[in-house]
Amino acid sequence: MVLPGTNIDLFGEIRIRTIKSLLFVLLCLPAAWMLFELLAGRLVEPVEELTHGSGEWALRILLATLAITPLRKLTGWHKLIRLRRMLGLFAFAYMVMHFSVYLVLDQYFYWPEIVADLTERTYIIAGFTCLVLCLPLAATSTDGMMRRLGGRNWKRLHRLVYPAAIAAVLHFIWLVKADLVEPAIYGAILVLLLGWRVRESGQRRTHKPKTRSTPIMGQG
Repeated sequence: MVLPGTNIDLFGEIRIRTIKSLLFVLLCLPAAWMLFELLAGRLVEPVEELTHGSGEWALRILLATLAITPLRKLTGWHKLIRLRRMLGLFAFAYMVMHFSVYLVLDQYFYWPEIVADLTERTYIIAGFTCLVLCLPLAATSTDGMMRRLGGRNWKRLHRLVYPAAIAAVLHFIWLVKADLVEPAIYGAILVLLLGWRVRESGQRRTHKPKTRSTPIMGQG
């Protein structure tokens, strides 16, 4: 149903707002559940379980963020793109939670050990790289920042999400070491998403219309 005199799809607008509200609640649930289990004393190894739980949810939501554009193309429902910002910010929030548990509960702000980890342990270097790459993306996620940067510069900056996702998967693989089934699944999903992105970029370049250069001076 399109409102008379406008291009607004009323049912589509109601549907996407409902989905956004439900998605917001669903994305809050893992953090709320981890907090509940911590306060209830149900965690056997609190630091390890909070670290792994927050890290895995950060990776899952980051991959879901990358999946929005392919899903929009496949379904033809362009309003799906309105979920991407919220997913990205939640992924960053779980990254911050993941790093905070390590910083506060695991290392107790003992900076010599933290610096050693960030310079010597490859899986921590990869995880921290992901966090650093995602920091400017979260900081420039608003419409105001998009206008200030300009659409083209904003898009270029937000391509950092791809190396960030690669760093996140490597962080998980190098952390686990032995049982690689779960990180391999995330890695396979990332390869599919990146492969789709490469294919789309190639198709755009192939089908880009060739423009004839305009002469500076007219011919006689």
